[in-house]
Amino acid sequence: QLQLVESGGGLVQPGGSLRLSCAAPGFTLDYSAIGWFRQAPGKEREAVSCISRSGNTVTYSNSVAVRFTISRDNAQNTVYLQMNGLKPEDTAIYYCATRYFRCSNNWGYYGSWGRGTQVTVSS
Repeated sequence: QLQLVESGGGLVQPGGSLRLSCAAPGFTLDYSAIGWFRQAPGKEREAVSCISRSGNTVTYSNSVAVRFTISRDNAQNTVYLQMNGLKPEDTAIYYCATRYFRCSNNWGYYGSWGRGTQVTVSS
């Protein structure tokens, strides 16, 4: 079964940057749209960004647009989320997930998930 692996989280000061990676060891991500979601303690899971199978279409939530950039390297079978200008409200566990159709903000439409990577923004 496809299992995604997120990495790149950590503790960073406000205004700092992190780059998250999403990989699928042993499987190809070429045929999947990949979404990034996050969930903070006591809050619902929310969509952050998504990239289409081709990489030609990307979406961002209003809260991260301009600051975050999603990209994919199919040769490396990896999807990235570059996060700049981090704010304390970005603190959450970040998950990536696959969908064999178009991007969606509804996390229920995604099939395979990773275990997440913690991002903490604090001074």
